[in-house]
Amino acid sequence: MDSTLLAAEGGEEKTNNFLIPNGTFFVELIIFLVVLGVIWKFVVPPIRAVLDERAERVAKTTDDNHRAARAFADADAKYRGELMDARGEAAKIRDAARGEGQQILDQMRTKARQESDAIQKQADEELQAQARKVASDLQSGVGPLSDTLANRVLGVDANGSDKASLADQTGRV
Repeated sequence: MDSTLLAAEGGEEKTNNFLIPNGTFFVELIIFLVVLGVIWKFVVPPIRAVLDERAERVAKTTDDNHRAARAFADADAKYRGELMDARGEAAKIRDAARGEGQQILDQMRTKARQESDAIQKQADEELQAQARKVASDLQSGVGPLSDTLANRVLGVDANGSDKASLADQTGRV
């Protein structure tokens, strides 16, 4: 029944098979290939040139970064070396200054001791001279004083008379 209906409707049978391409497909394929060829010929080369240039710049920048990192590492190592040398030299200078300061301090102590010893020696000499002078003064004064005291104890006058005669002369006993 179905085949009679089909024959009655159209009069002829249409064979529509989607697996078999028709003319539209080929025209679209040709237009696509032309557009693809134009894009490949005129659009891709400038884009590829820009991308190649960009890749070169990136490579150059990377290379520059590596060189800069190496230069920084070298400069940092040199800086650290110089810093260590400077610290060593500063330590040597500091030690030399301490040694020199200690020498000056020792010299000043020695000089102060010498001056102190000289002043003490001079003071000792002055005291000894004063002691000798006082001793000689006392010795020179002790002789007549002891004679006078002995005469009084003995009752003899300095002139050679005895106490009784002296008492008679003065009227005292």
